[in-house]
Amino acid sequence: MTTKKFGIWMDHASAHLMDYTNGTVETSIVASKFTHEEKEDTLEKSEILMHNKQQHEESTYYKRLGEAIRNYDDVVLFGATRAKTELYNILRADHHFEKTRIEVKPTDRLTEHQQVAFVKDHFSKR
Repeated sequence: MTTKKFGIWMDHASAHLMDYTNGTVETSIVASKFTHEEKEDTLEKSEILMHNKQQHEESTYYKRLGEAIRNYDDVVLFGATRAKTELYNILRADHHFEKTRIEVKPTDRLTEHQQVAFVKDHFSKR
């Protein structure tokens, strides 16, 4: 059986999804709907409203990432912000991911080429 491998470079604004198969990486991007502009608009109305909207949008964002990960066996979450750890904690609490190996790795901000190289390097060591 082939292990299905997946990397996600992420912050709170977007996630770069990388399917690693036979040494090649296919990428796609998922963006959070809670943009900086939306934060500014909502903040003008009410700080409480902004936090509620932000929590709802983050929850939706993490749910979309969980759906993307669902069919993989080995996942690496990496990036410069705490978003990767927040997603990790959500996935660990979900029984659908009990058999999924999930690692969290801190990195600096990376270009798309650096992200692909990181995923290739991470999974080639196994």
